[in-house]
Amino acid sequence: GASLPATPGTDQSLRALLLGAGGANQRAAVVVAAGGRLRFKRWCTMSQIKTEDELILFEKEIKEFWTKFKSICGSEHVNQTLGLRESCKESIKALSEKWSKKLKEGDLMIDKIQEYRNEILQQNICIEEKQEDLTEMNSKIKHEEEQKRDFIDRIQELKEELTRKKEIISAKNKATKERLERLSKSKELFEERLGLEIRRIYDEQLQFIFRCIDHKDPDKPYTFTLAINEQGDYEVTSSSPPLDCIAELQLKVRETNNFAAFVANIRKAFTALSYK
Repeated sequence: GASLPATPGTDQSLRALLLGAGGANQRAAVVVAAGGRLRFKRWCTMSQIKTEDELILFEKEIKEFWTKFKSICGSEHVNQTLGLRESCKESIKALSEKWSKKLKEGDLMIDKIQEYRNEILQQNICIEEKQEDLTEMNSKIKHEEEQKRDFIDRIQELKEELTRKKEIISAKNKATKERLERLSKSKELFEERLGLEIRRIYDEQLQFIFRCIDHKDPDKPYTFTLAINEQGDYEVTSSSPPLDCIAELQLKVRETNNFAAFVANIRKAFTALSYK
């Protein structure tokens, strides 16, 4: 007949199955397993030649052992295993749903953070542009302030220059007025002794009219026009009839400031001209 080899795997499978059972069932399974191993060992010590009846009997005992073992601990162990499996599945499912939700929330949070980063980036760009505009505006304001100070300084200079010019004009007007007054005082003397008439004409000029020069025509007028220029000097603007010595006499009166001699010399020049 065939022999049944004893393998370590069989003993290890039994041990693992026994370890999976719990409580009273575990202890009963250990007892049954121990009895089976004892029978198996006795069988191995038997003579090498076995009959078919003994083999059949041994297989029957093995089947009975497994049937008894399963009836004692298999059902409850399976139920416990299934229960643990279902509990584990539920736990895994709950955890899966929880972490799936967490992952979705994390994705939303990442998207929100990215959105905030983009907004901050745009705000930074806007701030940089505003900063550039502010810098440019400050530069313009500074430039305008410098121009304003320059304008104020220039206006002050113009005011001072205008004041000086007013003072100069006032002084010239005063001098002119004084000279005109002197001329007016001399008018009667000139008219009486030199047959001279003095008239005030446009632009504050004085016209000197001599008569009694031409012995052929005593009423014939000989005239010259006198003004005071910007430098405050006497200046002959016209003469009728023209005199070649006007420039020389004008220069002399500017040097000596002797106006009476100047008028007398012009009369002499007209008188000399009348004899030609």
